[in-house]
Amino acid sequence: AYFARLFRQATGQTPHQYVLRCRIERAKRLLAETELPLIEISHQIGFTDQSYFTAVFRKHVTTTPNAYRGDAQR
Repeated sequence: AYFARLFRQATGQTPHQYVLRCRIERAKRLLAETELPLIEISHQIGFTDQSYFTAVFRKHVTTTPNAYRGDAQR
């Protein structure tokens, strides 16, 4: 609890939110720079379920991973 409180004071977000943001940023790079399937990307960033990855990605980026990939490759 002490660490979480100090972390939030320093970064403005909880440790979990920070880790999740880092994972989403890594996913965005992989989607834009590789042709890896979504299931492989979701496993590489630590999600065991592709549908959960898609839901979390959509919540944070406001688009699906496939749509993000299409926009990034244009």
